[in-house]
Amino acid sequence: MNQRRVTRLQISAFGLPSIPISALGLPIVVYLPPFYGHDMGLSLSVVGTVFMLARFWDVFTDPLLGMVSDRFPSRWGRRRHWIVLSAPILIGAAYMLFMPTPPVTWMYLAGWMFILYIGWTLITISHMSWGAELSEDYDERSTIQGVREFLLIFGMFTVLALPAVIEQMSDTTAAGPAKIAAMGWFIIILLPITIGLAVWLTPEFPSKAHQQIPWKRAWVIIAKNRLLQRVLVADLLVNIAPAITGSLYIFFASHVMELPKSASLLLLVYFIAGFVGIPAWIRMSHWAGKHKTLAIAMVYGAVTLPLVVFFPRGEFWWLFVGNSLYGVAYGAGSFLLRSIMADVIDIDYLETGQRRTGLYYSLLSMTAKVGAALAVGITYPLLDLIEFTPAGTNTPETLDLFMAMYVTLPAIVMLASAAVMWNFPLDREAQLDLRKKIQERDGVHASHDASEAAAAVTQVGTAGGIVDRPAE
Repeated sequence: MNQRRVTRLQISAFGLPSIPISALGLPIVVYLPPFYGHDMGLSLSVVGTVFMLARFWDVFTDPLLGMVSDRFPSRWGRRRHWIVLSAPILIGAAYMLFMPTPPVTWMYLAGWMFILYIGWTLITISHMSWGAELSEDYDERSTIQGVREFLLIFGMFTVLALPAVIEQMSDTTAAGPAKIAAMGWFIIILLPITIGLAVWLTPEFPSKAHQQIPWKRAWVIIAKNRLLQRVLVADLLVNIAPAITGSLYIFFASHVMELPKSASLLLLVYFIAGFVGIPAWIRMSHWAGKHKTLAIAMVYGAVTLPLVVFFPRGEFWWLFVGNSLYGVAYGAGSFLLRSIMADVIDIDYLETGQRRTGLYYSLLSMTAKVGAALAVGITYPLLDLIEFTPAGTNTPETLDLFMAMYVTLPAIVMLASAAVMWNFPLDREAQLDLRKKIQERDGVHASHDASEAAAAVTQVGTAGGIVDRPAE
């Protein structure tokens, strides 16, 4: 079967915007909530609520911007112009959020967070969709999304190096605002550079023109796509786990493990371990399949995270080892699910004749953000409930409850995500069969209407056990 291929240079250039994207996403989960709750003087409950509501804002904006990305191409393609347009939105919002002038109100935080998420949604959906459309090959899709995840993690531990250095060189009072400002400038400078290189060096392959089907019928098809439902549930669970540990980590390392001066450095170790682990997960996915590799990675994370319970407190090297072991699994779930989603989109394309990549990835982006929102919105009020004090002294009972929350909740959701994806039926052979059906339909039956395409996908589902619903 004739399939287009992209070069390593093009894949690498495509992934470059992942560096500032992740450098923006990490502080939103790890640094901005405690910064606004401690340095800016807002209560933990208010901060948790604002960050949760800002994430849920994307429940509405993600599908809308995904559909816009699909339906309004330009002469430069379907995705690249939207990525360029997102840059000024992100730069302005990042400046206001990372370099605020105190005192700030909850309205200031909420307003700029909502604007930030519009730009972030636009760039992430367009970038993921662009990557999915670069290749039709089962394993090459894993490589493309794996490189993207590789650079995402590179951006995370690079931006983390800034607060780690500042922690060692600054006094405690000045360190907070200085760390946040340094991360903000890192994002503002890198966004236009990486976006420019990506859109210059990496192509977009033209998509076949197609007639739009009514939106009501399109949403009915999406709602009945059981494989899509499994991917979205798995993505929600996969994102809840690191969002819980991420939102609690600074407090955990500083107060529970008694290592406040090493918190950012040890978090940097965690992301370096994830960075090193990505190539191994890519290779495993080529051998064992994407869904089984995902399940293995989640079980590994659920086993290694609770080891921290047995570590002595105040000991740098023990937490260094713990973060290294647990960090190896970081990133595996994210890039594998995005590669799996590209395969699921093939089913929709066979059924509808439409390339709705942006819409599908907007749903995936939405579940990731909802998972992060739930993590902050649930855990920060729980900190108030157990009477945790970020700026004062906490009782041993409070710290023990903190530890239990830190390890138990993520381990449970990681095991649940592994259970959801272990027997996922869309493997390499099934995806190859889908591609053959699509080529036959496009090459031989290009003039047939949507009802015949629906019949074709029903035949695929019956033969391969992938789509177990009647034709629309």
